[in-house]
Amino acid sequence: MTPNVKEIFAGEAPPAPAALAAKVRTLAPSMTRSMQRVAEAVAGDPAGCAALTVTGLAELTGTSEATVVRTARLLGYPGYRDLRLALAGLAAQQQSGRAPAVTADISVDDPIADVVAKLAYDEQQTLADTAAGLDTVQLGAAVTALAAARRIDIYGVGASGLVAQDLAQKLLRIGLIAHPHSDPHLAVTNAVQLRAKDVAIAITHSGSTGDVIEPLRVAFERGATTVAITGRPDGPVTQYADHILTTSTARESELRPAAMSSRTSQLLVVDCLFVGVAQRTYETAAPALSASYEALAHRHSPRGRMR
Repeated sequence: MTPNVKEIFAGEAPPAPAALAAKVRTLAPSMTRSMQRVAEAVAGDPAGCAALTVTGLAELTGTSEATVVRTARLLGYPGYRDLRLALAGLAAQQQSGRAPAVTADISVDDPIADVVAKLAYDEQQTLADTAAGLDTVQLGAAVTALAAARRIDIYGVGASGLVAQDLAQKLLRIGLIAHPHSDPHLAVTNAVQLRAKDVAIAITHSGSTGDVIEPLRVAFERGATTVAITGRPDGPVTQYADHILTTSTARESELRPAAMSSRTSQLLVVDCLFVGVAQRTYETAAPALSASYEALAHRHSPRGRMR
């Protein structure tokens, strides 16, 4: 049975003020419409909402006091009082200039300089949101499993498939046996061969990609340690994941589809995994990296390119 959002975040400390907006963006798709109105209000105007009582916020959003309290708890706070304290902290950060205002979407007639500026801001925001919301306990557990893995299978299709390839080639360069799979049939047939001491990683922004969920389920049932990298911590993929690494859910537009923002956040998580594993296995990882550099060095020299 798929765990609900309350179960996923049970036992976690309340998110820091800087992580509040990221958590709203991540969890909003799984909220009811009335809860979304509360979440969007507190993320959009933390200073104004911090000054409101629970009754005032309910009136502002056209909801009920019970909805406000449920939203606060869903976001990781024991009650509305704790959420108000976080809002006050976030407002202070924004006033100090550490939290820039959200820029407008890219339009079809934007000058290329504006496109560059808007994309750069959105990419920075996506990375900041992902870093703020990433559970370092889960990340550490995934790193531990990868460092000791006999074999690592990584599942992803579309843009997530490119991220799977990126992680696999990084791990291969430090001497680990890693295989990316974008073909669902090959992914399942390989997952059948996994067992304890192996690791399977599923990368899916939506959390509901069947071609990725199916091999992860098989790996989970075979006893492998399983990891989900997803933008939906309440998505179906998480029911087969021992460790869940949540990525940011950024704003989408006609000229900036979800695949662009999801790739950015996924690559950050992948890099964190790689560096963590390289640290844990430094005695073997460092010589392996040196060997791979040396093996490819002639391809980057003028003499090597002429051959």
